[in-house]
Amino acid sequence: MTVFNKPKLKELWFRQKFMSDEDTMSYNHVWGGTIPFPESDWEDWYEHWLVNHGNNRFYRYLADTKNGTFVGEAAYHFDEKRKFFLADVIVAAEYRGKGYGREGLRLLCDAAKANGVDVLRDDIAIDNPAIRVFLKAGFTEEFRTDEIIMLKKDLKPSPGK
Repeated sequence: MTVFNKPKLKELWFRQKFMSDEDTMSYNHVWGGTIPFPESDWEDWYEHWLVNHGNNRFYRYLADTKNGTFVGEAAYHFDEKRKFFLADVIVAAEYRGKGYGREGLRLLCDAAKANGVDVLRDDIAIDNPAIRVFLKAGFTEEFRTDEIIMLKKDLKPSPGK
């Protein structure tokens, strides 16, 4: 079973590990690939994402309860420039294809809805196979370019439900 785990500061080693892994970050080629996350940045990042988030950010690890392993991350944040919430689900390369992304996205949508977010979006590289996971989770295509597809999910209940 996949669950959310609110990481402790000392557990950010996992984020550092997968952010620097070329296979895991291959989906991110449109935005530059791997992302440095040195230990010197952990405290400020943690404070921003997990302590003083102002309900504009949400971040959790995805954990497999069967083996107690971190397998990825799920997050959303309010994009000030575009004025909407962006979703983010990343599963470490070695755990892909096992349903963690689907479960992480479901958990993230549930958390966003519980926190009063009405709509989640994600801009995904056009060649990223995760697009299928988002579409199966009820996201719809808002628009696309040669590089990205913008997906959107309305989290508000439909009238009469």
